[in-house]
Amino acid sequence: MRLTPARSRPATARRAPAILGAAALLAGTVLALQPATAAHAADTLISQGRTVTASSQENGGTPAAYAVDGDTGTRWSSAASDQQWLQVDLGSQATISKVVLNWETAYGKAYQIQTSNDGTTWTTVYSTTTSTGGNETLNVSGSGRYVRMNGITRATGYGYSLWEFQVFGSFDATNPGGSCGTANAAQGRPATASSQENAGTPASSAVDGDTGTRWSSAASDPQWLQVDLGATQQICQVVLNWETAYGKAYQIQTSDNGTTWTTVYSTTTSTGGNETLNVSGSGRYVRMNGTARATGYGYSLWEFQVHTGSSTTGGTTTGGTTGGSTGGTTGPIQGGGDLGPNVIVFDPSTPNIQAKLDQVFQQQESAQFGDGRYAFLFKPGTYSNLNAQIGFYTSIAGLGLSPDATQINGDVTVDAGWFNGNATQNFWRSAENFAVKPVSGSDRWAVAQAAPFRRMHVEGDLNLAPNGYGWASGGYIADSKIDGTVGNYSQQQWYTRDSSIGGFSNGVWNQVFSGVQGAPAQSFPNPPYTTLGTTPVSREKPFLYLDGSDYKVFVPAKRTNASGVDWASGTPAGTSIPLSQFYVVKAGATAATINAALAQGLNLLFTPGVYHVDQTINITRPDTVVLGLGLATVVPDNGVTAIKVADVDGVKLAGLLLDAGTVNSPTLLQVGPDGASADHSADPTSVQDVFVRVGGARAGSVTTGMVINSNNTLIDHTWIWRADHGTGVGWNTNPSDYGLLVHGNDVLATGLFVEHFKKYDVEWSGERGRTIFFQNEIAYDAPNQAAVQNGSTLGYAAYKVDDSVNTHEAWGVGSYCNFTADPTIRMDHGFEVPDKPNVKLHDALVVSLGGMGQYNHVVNSTGSATSGTSTVPSNVVSYP
Repeated sequence: MRLTPARSRPATARRAPAILGAAALLAGTVLALQPATAAHAADTLISQGRTVTASSQENGGTPAAYAVDGDTGTRWSSAASDQQWLQVDLGSQATISKVVLNWETAYGKAYQIQTSNDGTTWTTVYSTTTSTGGNETLNVSGSGRYVRMNGITRATGYGYSLWEFQVFGSFDATNPGGSCGTANAAQGRPATASSQENAGTPASSAVDGDTGTRWSSAASDPQWLQVDLGATQQICQVVLNWETAYGKAYQIQTSDNGTTWTTVYSTTTSTGGNETLNVSGSGRYVRMNGTARATGYGYSLWEFQVHTGSSTTGGTTTGGTTGGSTGGTTGPIQGGGDLGPNVIVFDPSTPNIQAKLDQVFQQQESAQFGDGRYAFLFKPGTYSNLNAQIGFYTSIAGLGLSPDATQINGDVTVDAGWFNGNATQNFWRSAENFAVKPVSGSDRWAVAQAAPFRRMHVEGDLNLAPNGYGWASGGYIADSKIDGTVGNYSQQQWYTRDSSIGGFSNGVWNQVFSGVQGAPAQSFPNPPYTTLGTTPVSREKPFLYLDGSDYKVFVPAKRTNASGVDWASGTPAGTSIPLSQFYVVKAGATAATINAALAQGLNLLFTPGVYHVDQTINITRPDTVVLGLGLATVVPDNGVTAIKVADVDGVKLAGLLLDAGTVNSPTLLQVGPDGASADHSADPTSVQDVFVRVGGARAGSVTTGMVINSNNTLIDHTWIWRADHGTGVGWNTNPSDYGLLVHGNDVLATGLFVEHFKKYDVEWSGERGRTIFFQNEIAYDAPNQAAVQNGSTLGYAAYKVDDSVNTHEAWGVGSYCNFTADPTIRMDHGFEVPDKPNVKLHDALVVSLGGMGQYNHVVNSTGSATSGTSTVPSNVVSYP
């Protein structure tokens, strides 16, 4: 369970992890020094927004990054034990003149301020055993790249807690004249490579400081090894410690963005061994670009070291920032970089792929409300004999521009063994952008809501039911080609868009198709197929892919009256954006950093993780792309709206789970401000695989799940869910009145799943709105009839079109009731619309699940009442 940062001390006890050894924490010279009395002239704040780590954190809402974010309303707090530390990486060696500690109530009575050039050997520049907390300003004298508060003894029964940890100094005093530093700036930094010989020789082994481990490449030319220093720095020396397999010809190159490279050293006559190269250049990224090997093996380095100098211009360092301050002491936020530890990339030569797939599945199979988030990415190529079982918060995707670029001869499986053959809770997972040839001829994808199957090529059949054909309640397919038959079997409802299928079998209540080649003919309600020949407007979801060795995000073009996949000719229409134009959001990123990156003009790529934000993420630039990997999750901690989009063209939001915090938010996603009026028909904003959750992981609270104010917005697959099970669930425990409010005109929803809100699940006030497929369950936990009384109307409709609306149309819409707290509750209708000739519903149904409550009608006063305990739908083929 993720907790939020407290504004005041909670009364409950805290968990404490194992206490770190005192010897480890007190390493280095420990001196009882008093703060210097002389004032320092060069008191520039150099720590804000920098990379920061800690020995521990109290909970997910009090990370180390909060102590250097410049916000005195957020804090880092440790576990409730002595011997804890907080450490900031300044990016390069600096002269330290002052440290300011802004303690929360839980302060350190005895602690040291220490500096280090390498993060291993520490020098104490201040020490006390009699601190009284509060706001302490310590004038010190020292130097180093790393500065830490090393806590010895706590003053309270809680941990150590700092609102802010500020380091002041300058970057030019330690290296006068720009001389080269002795610290290895590459050590421990993220490293990537064009290839690796095997799992035991990864890129990271060349920057781990261990001369007994190594990186080695595939046995071919050319190959490269690249390190991300985290910020742009002056590069003065590179040390290559070659293994026997060395590079005869190579270049040392630098880059600010990881895309455009400058060569600062080149040779064609290297003899290997240990080479120390004095160079002159700057960059965030440094790489060895090998062009000719000296042996028949690959390139192999025991260590790849980078040494830096530092300079200042007008008081602003050239060190940049990894944490996101845009103040006067740091450079611009850099785009690109590595994808973090929870993105697992395979190529066809990677050993033990199946073991890694199994390991993650074992962890995620039943972790319905856990914090684990993973993305498996497969480089183009062929993979055989795999069975990728996909659990909660796990995505699997190919990295080609076309699905057929990545071929898996095996299975990609979702089943329901963890839930006794019941697939109705197989949420939050995805498969995208590869071809799969199932071993048995049929692949199983037995999912429920929030489990998209996009841009896939199934060379065989696709089975949507669990083994044994148990309960199933899904689901969504888009931009996919299934050569064989889609076996619906026990799936109560399903929506398929802009695809090609060899056939479709069975149907329970509500199976909808738009723009699907090979779809069954319109026949609702027997069988319950709703079929539209085309989709009026669609644009496929952006996706990550590899262009050679460079990551890019492809943004497909808008389509009108679409039918079939957009990749039929191999190369889809659209645009590519290099990763260097994305701020890659990873653990420790703050909302302030994210907003600074957006303001700077960067897009966002959220790596798999759970991100707590204390301010709204504001998207104000047209055509901004915000893409999440591995069900990346955003939680507002203090009642803010998680994400707001301005009334601008072409924003693309995709692949995120927005999870309500414990303090009530007005909404989790707002597209367009109140009163938005611009015409975005040429370039609409799209919301794709963006899911909303209220409760389940915690007692969340939000007034409205999602609000759409901008005209022409495309909502393409969302599940907006007020939890009916999990942690923090109850009528007044996870309150939320509305699921989706649509105020914008000409909004189109394709694949709309909204469930369990206390009032209207969907309320539509914009003109000319359209919905293709709607699935709904009314809130299970209404305590009695009075709790859902809507004036003189029994219950709030699942789907409400306001009386002021003159034109609206919906196809394939269903609502179910299951009043577990009071089965006597009755609903006047599932759908409520104004009686106007241009307000039309096609193929609408309501169902009582086992007689747990009843509907009197389907739409307004039309349609028969539900039929007692028989769980047979009442249908209206056309209204009016």
